[in-house]
Amino acid sequence: MSCTFSWFTLGVCDVLPFCCHSQVLMVNALNFTKALSLERVRWCTMSNQELSKCKDMSNAFTGAGILPPLECMEGESAANCTQMIKDYLADAVTLDGRWIYQAGKEYGLKPVVGEVYDQEIGTSYYAVAVVRKGSNITINSLKGVRSCHTGINRTAGWNVPVGYLIDSGRLPAMGCDLPKAVSDYFSASCVPGTNSASYPTSLCQLCKGDSSGQNKCQGNSQEQYYDYSGAFRCLAEGAGEVAFVKHSTVPENTDGRTLSTWAQQLRSKDFQLLCRNGSTADVTEWRTCHLARVPARAVVVRPDTDGTAVFQLLNQGQQRFNDVGAQFQMFDSTAYGAQNLMFRDSTTKLVAVTSQNYQAWLGDEYLHAMQALSCDPNTLPESLNWCVVSTEEIWKCGEMGTAFRSKNLKPEIQCISAKTKEECMEMIQKKEIDVVALGGADIYIAGKTYGLVPAAGESFSAEDNNNAYYAVALVKRNPSNAFTINDLKGKKSCHTGLGRTAGWNIPIGMLVKKGFINPRDCNIPQAVSEFFSASCVPSAEQGNYPSTLCQLCIGDNNGNNKCSASSQERYYSYNGAFRCLAEDAGDVAFVKHSTVFENTDGKNTESWARDLKSSGFQLLCRNGARAEVTQFAQCHLARVPAQAIMVHPDTNIFALYGLLDKAQEYFGNNSNRNGFKMFDSSAFQGKDLIFKDSAVKIVPVEERRTYAEWLGSEYVESLEGMQTPQCSGAGNKLIQQHLLVITFVPFIILGQLQGLG
Repeated sequence: MSCTFSWFTLGVCDVLPFCCHSQVLMVNALNFTKALSLERVRWCTMSNQELSKCKDMSNAFTGAGILPPLECMEGESAANCTQMIKDYLADAVTLDGRWIYQAGKEYGLKPVVGEVYDQEIGTSYYAVAVVRKGSNITINSLKGVRSCHTGINRTAGWNVPVGYLIDSGRLPAMGCDLPKAVSDYFSASCVPGTNSASYPTSLCQLCKGDSSGQNKCQGNSQEQYYDYSGAFRCLAEGAGEVAFVKHSTVPENTDGRTLSTWAQQLRSKDFQLLCRNGSTADVTEWRTCHLARVPARAVVVRPDTDGTAVFQLLNQGQQRFNDVGAQFQMFDSTAYGAQNLMFRDSTTKLVAVTSQNYQAWLGDEYLHAMQALSCDPNTLPESLNWCVVSTEEIWKCGEMGTAFRSKNLKPEIQCISAKTKEECMEMIQKKEIDVVALGGADIYIAGKTYGLVPAAGESFSAEDNNNAYYAVALVKRNPSNAFTINDLKGKKSCHTGLGRTAGWNIPIGMLVKKGFINPRDCNIPQAVSEFFSASCVPSAEQGNYPSTLCQLCIGDNNGNNKCSASSQERYYSYNGAFRCLAEDAGDVAFVKHSTVFENTDGKNTESWARDLKSSGFQLLCRNGARAEVTQFAQCHLARVPAQAIMVHPDTNIFALYGLLDKAQEYFGNNSNRNGFKMFDSSAFQGKDLIFKDSAVKIVPVEERRTYAEWLGSEYVESLEGMQTPQCSGAGNKLIQQHLLVITFVPFIILGQLQGLG
């Protein structure tokens, strides 16, 4: 049988399904929908009742002379409808926020007409977390409490709170198993609709059932803790400690506004909202204290469809069929034995969407929650290819993969070797591999050049997500010579080493960016030698660097190995640069904030440091002031970010963080009973392999979703200071040359180390 294309055969796919593909291709090629948008609008329906209402609306519009004609298509589900619109088999459908996100992300569909529910909040409502006043619960202390939800996969009761908690890093989800993650996070819950064997039993633990105790945890009104009022009742009756509902739920069920006996004595003043910033607020302050603004439903179409024409069609309809007494009611579904057909029954009017962009319609709060919620176990790869760049890292990575498998951690880790970190970045950009752990300058290159994003980071503090240290300019306290950061020209300087972060990259980059140092012909070492009168910059004896960069160095006890980048040079690294200052060889030392505390007040018993007091030193601030050494958080050259785990933007960062968070329960610093140690490289004859040995835990990226946000503006400025304006087009070369991007000895690359896994 042959497939002859006709403008009138688009509906024959049910009869001749094998013809559909060729028809779709031809329609796409002809950009058919632009013509259709003027001739007809094919509305996709998701149920028989909706199809019936759509046909009545079409007849009503025709009878009123409203054009273009409205045709009704059977889609059966939101997923089918979005696919049909994408394939030019339908033109429009009304979707809620989660499906608007999916349709926009996967098919580029755009919202063109939005629903309005009341004049107070317009095209949205707010998802909130409610607790009893005086409970001392905040958004940061939800782990382990008892939770009440409106129902599984409901917007305010599940999608927004779970998505928000995952996105903010509070709720790790290994393998994207969200129900399991929620059951592990809360001590017990009532999530109506989770009463099947596929869900953890704790999700139904708090549910009440009907008045006779039957139908417990049903996803309908037979469960007394179902829906908004039910979730609030779960909290009010003391079953749960937090309820995830919408902003109007508490006012609607307190202060005598409801006839329900369970709520008669409830007062709104006895409850409060949990805010995203960790504070609490009165239940009336939902505009500023909420988990997310939830967008109204909207009509979506293809990007090439004239959204104005669709709105004009519906606007004509609502002017005729939204009044009492009209033969057809656009915003009423009772005649069809259902609710919310085509439009929500609570809709008061439809408005044109000006931005016609799904991200703008959803808003950042809701969009980020949906991105986190899209962590789908069915779309996860079985394994993640982790890039390593040395023999020692291959060894450790292989052991890590074996250790993770022993605890059934998912996805599994496979190890891929490369010559350099930048080769790792390039392979990730091409989606040939998945993951690499990088430090500051490499993070900059990975983000700026290869478009990679951070998926997780390291932290140096077990108490919080303190994944940074501060690079500081340290000087001796001297009231008679209290020079500032603006007076460094001609001074003697002590550095941790050439190309090192706190000792070279940041201070020199900042001084170049501020215009104090002006490199000629991209020669930064020469410019530094002309700015400072003398320096100790260990490793600067290599190459053709100016001799003044090694002038202050002293070598070992015998005067040998002067200016070498090793402990044989006594002024090397953080302690060495500080010693250079303490012994009056230099006027300023560029170190990290903790260096002074580690070497004073009796902390360092070596003869040169034994009598030093931290009070004898001060910091130089970027604004020209001086500050005490304890004020490093306010007075520093730059906040230096910890390493980040970098991935392609298409990689699910929540799945990767979920894996690493679960892994550190077994193999982190507090779990050394299991052999392998994530933050210790001594067993592999190396240092800082994959993860920094000084790291104490893996933390989420939270709001720092891009390389620039992870690094911070001060640090980025210092890196860009190393790329002087005269060196246009040589940015990466300069970064590699002067930021000491380490290149390892080449070895077999791209070998998937199955044997080591």
